[in-house]
Amino acid sequence: MTVTATSVDESDQVRPPSASVSRGARLLRLVPFAAAALSGVLLYVSFPPRSLWWLALPAFAVLGWVLRGRGWKAGLGLGYLFGLGFLLPLLVWTGVEVGPGPWLALVVIEAVFVALVGAGVAAVSKLPGWPVWAAAVWIAGEAARARAPFNGFPWGKIAFGQADGVFLPLAAVGGTPVLGFAVVLCGFGLCEVVRLALAARRTQAVRRSAAAVALLSVAVPVLGAVAARPLVSDEAEDGSVTVALIQGNVPRAGLDFNAQRRAVLDYHARETLRLAAEVKAGKVAQPDFVLWPENSSDIDPFANPDARAVIDEAAQAIGVPISVGGVVGRDGRLYNEQILWDPVEGPVDTYDKRQIQPFGEYLPLRSLIGAINSEWTSMVRQDFSRGSEPGVFTMDGAKVGLVTCYEAAFDWAVRSEVTDGAQLISVPSNNATFDRSEMTYQQLAMSRVRAVEHSRTVTVPVTSGVSAIIMPGGRITQRTGMFVADSLVQKVPLRSSQTPATRLGIAPEIALVLVAAGGLGWAIGAGLRARRAGDV
Repeated sequence: MTVTATSVDESDQVRPPSASVSRGARLLRLVPFAAAALSGVLLYVSFPPRSLWWLALPAFAVLGWVLRGRGWKAGLGLGYLFGLGFLLPLLVWTGVEVGPGPWLALVVIEAVFVALVGAGVAAVSKLPGWPVWAAAVWIAGEAARARAPFNGFPWGKIAFGQADGVFLPLAAVGGTPVLGFAVVLCGFGLCEVVRLALAARRTQAVRRSAAAVALLSVAVPVLGAVAARPLVSDEAEDGSVTVALIQGNVPRAGLDFNAQRRAVLDYHARETLRLAAEVKAGKVAQPDFVLWPENSSDIDPFANPDARAVIDEAAQAIGVPISVGGVVGRDGRLYNEQILWDPVEGPVDTYDKRQIQPFGEYLPLRSLIGAINSEWTSMVRQDFSRGSEPGVFTMDGAKVGLVTCYEAAFDWAVRSEVTDGAQLISVPSNNATFDRSEMTYQQLAMSRVRAVEHSRTVTVPVTSGVSAIIMPGGRITQRTGMFVADSLVQKVPLRSSQTPATRLGIAPEIALVLVAAGGLGWAIGAGLRARRAGDV
């Protein structure tokens, strides 16, 4: 019998098992990259305006799983993906009016800091008790990001996403670094608890010391927050005052909101006159002083008699001092200034904003940026100058510390007002350039954290919203809507005691940076010793 060969088409042949295995292996290698980016998105979702603060814990747990045991190069790449997943949606408001270019450029630069943190976390993840070292590395990265480039950009500190969380009292212990450290430590600790539990199920060989460190990494931050609760109080220590916040609204949102600068001033004066009429009619309590927002008078009242007359009329109608946010020219320089306006004497004190916003109030690298896009330089025609002194106004006997808008993100800018005697903090702001984005809610959360950090009432008068009154315990008692004219009047406590966070200042941050440096030094030394041993 003769057997003839039959031709078989290659497409009908059965692929060797190794082909499908290799494809599966390639897909598995992509899982850490996807997990890094998605955990960054999860961290973003934990931030305001959502009250999902607890999502920060699984976000860092996944990041810990992704980075643990990897080399620094892999940590760098995975950290960058985590940073992009977090910062791209968080900072989208920076491109609301200027387009995606500046937004993407900011995120690309800021994510580099997160990438470096990722490399550091990967390095220390091989050490005993790695969640502690890794959480300290994260805070060291935040410390660097708050200082460079261009005097820093602390937006997105972990602490600022915890205004509704159980860890918030820790802000009174050591400020935003301790609050952020506790959250990140708990997240990394959760990762280690799960990892060891799975290992125990497989091998039953888990060291007690490792298990103890993992459990303590989760338990200590929670217990510390509970223990810190007595530091949070709304009780008055120096009596109370009735404060009024004016939100006048703006003619239109966007970058050209101040094209009708007189209209913005008139709106705030009109709302103050309306409040004065309600006070006279007995419908509203007489305030002890009134707070206007940043940029409520973009017409310099020192140089323009008509603007001065409008403010004088409003102050005399309400009969109490007003803090007015103005744009003031002096000696050829431009200042973002708060002006204490007395109803009888007129302007009696000023505070010049110290932490001015790069690319908003001044333009770094002006010639280079102008060569790239001349439209960007036209948006900031003249740079603002920086103030040099803290701003604490005495208003009807109360010491009111001024922290203008962007300054609320910087630890030192808020603390300096409290150590200079502020019994109450005001954060006059102007968010009209960011339309209805999440920016105003993110900034409001910062002010809530600052209230607890320094145990002070915090008022947030905003041109177009959201304006709010925040008690020393971080609770919002009144708030306005967005892009409406409104006023808030409330009796609030004055406090003069200092929290541990106020007294310690930068010390907790320095301590955590030193812990991070110690962990990185240990990890690098261990790596070098292992390499030498391998060579031998």
